[in-house]
Amino acid sequence: MTDDHEHGYFTEANSAEVVVARNKNAKDQRLGQVMEVITRKLHEAVKEIEPTQEEWFEAIMFLTRTGQICNEWRQEYILLSDVLGVSMLVDAINNRKPSGASESTVLGPFHVADAPELPMGSNICLDQKGEPMFVHGRILDTEGKPIAGAKIDVWQANDEGFYDVQQKGIQPDFNLRGVFRTGADGRYWFRGAKPKYYPIPDDGPVGKLLGALGRHPYRPAHLHYIVEGEGFEALTTHIFDPDDPYIDTDAVFGVKQSLLAEFRKVEDADAAAKAKVAAPFYDVEFDFVLSRKKK
Repeated sequence: MTDDHEHGYFTEANSAEVVVARNKNAKDQRLGQVMEVITRKLHEAVKEIEPTQEEWFEAIMFLTRTGQICNEWRQEYILLSDVLGVSMLVDAINNRKPSGASESTVLGPFHVADAPELPMGSNICLDQKGEPMFVHGRILDTEGKPIAGAKIDVWQANDEGFYDVQQKGIQPDFNLRGVFRTGADGRYWFRGAKPKYYPIPDDGPVGKLLGALGRHPYRPAHLHYIVEGEGFEALTTHIFDPDDPYIDTDAVFGVKQSLLAEFRKVEDADAAAKAKVAAPFYDVEFDFVLSRKKK
């Protein structure tokens, strides 16, 4: 005798309905809702693909290998989410912005929570390697007014495409990282080194999947930002070099048109002296617009 939440015996035609009905007594309503959608979509995919037993086993082994390579510093499932565009989709859903506000993108795995707070204008390139770069702009609200006391947490890869945490003992600790706070005019500026594109980890199952799909593992050159202001929604984002060879094919789909910044090469020695860098250098100007927190 079946319970009242059974929907008959399992068949190819009613497979999803039977499984969903079996979950009717889920203790968490949200879990039940999520599993209903996942079950329905997964069964739809299997019916459309019609995998062989061998193909389904290979899919299971791919997920097994993905889990086995994960450890305290590497999360291959996040990488899988990234290359499938799911990370960016979740970010977009959770960071819908009002008109005029700067767009967000993914945090990435190399943020360090305790980066030092520095005087405005500091050089975050501690080893003085790479091509000099002067980055500046304003932190504004959606009405164009400057935000005083905004906190700007910035970090970037070096001219070889590596973050300091990837090269312990090679790069100085906190190289190409810094935290700054704006004054009354909302302006920020600092010096760094022009970043370079780099590959996401591609020596595991996700990298092999990319290769099988004919995709490269590279992210275009970018600077990371977390911008916060009292009374405003925090913004986690990047700015990108539009001339990067991978700007149109970011492996994790993080590029948005509104986040393209001009990396303008400046040869003028007087301009370099004013920016306190050597010529030639790259001048990067970018304003960020924060949205107010909803009351």
